[in-house]
Amino acid sequence: MPGGEPSVPVKRDVKRDKGDAVGAFLDKARAVPAVATGAARRGRLLFCMDATASREPSWDRAARIQGEMFVAAEALGGLDVRLAFYRGFDDFKASKWTSNGVELARLMSRVSCLAGNTQIGRVFAFAAEETRRQKLDALVFVGDCFEESLDAVGALAGQLGFLGVPAFLFQEGDNAVAAHAFAQFARLTNGQHCRFDASSPDALRRLLGAVAAYAAGGAQAMADYAALHRITTLRLTRAGP
Repeated sequence: MPGGEPSVPVKRDVKRDKGDAVGAFLDKARAVPAVATGAARRGRLLFCMDATASREPSWDRAARIQGEMFVAAEALGGLDVRLAFYRGFDDFKASKWTSNGVELARLMSRVSCLAGNTQIGRVFAFAAEETRRQKLDALVFVGDCFEESLDAVGALAGQLGFLGVPAFLFQEGDNAVAAHAFAQFARLTNGQHCRFDASSPDALRRLLGAVAAYAAGGAQAMADYAALHRITTLRLTRAGP
């Protein structure tokens, strides 16, 4: 975050191989700017999802597991989340802010997926608009493909990075075009790109928990969460060099 506190070093007693996934996660966690801390501070996280037809098999699973974000953040001051999603030709919607995992799951259960193209540019533009009103600590995006202009969306990601909002892009599957684009956007926002397997919902649960810990408590909280939950089987792609 521009003008914010420097990232707190990860504890030295965390044993890890620099070549494994945990090492990549912890190294990247150190590089993400720290969230300002203070008494009774609540994290603010924008949770955006692709609700086009290809995501329909995974949507219900995501609705059930997102509660981990609130659980991970509770001991660190709590978390306020706003859900946003796109679908169809030009449909982009956002919910009210909530601090309740059950309420967020209810909101997600009312969404039906609809065929259409990706609108990740609108996600970044909306996040920038939101943080200008009141600072966001992080953006989470969950999707499986990318069908827009890389340069145009990259410019919007760069603006979000300038505002100090890291984007954590969680990619379902292994679409090569999406992987390339998401890695670029993560780098432009000083965030992180990570792939997960939809057949292993626990992977996404832990990823969401790690970012919630970051939003509520900063880079050290995120690194501690990753170490505690042994995030070793996830394929993490570092955003930076």
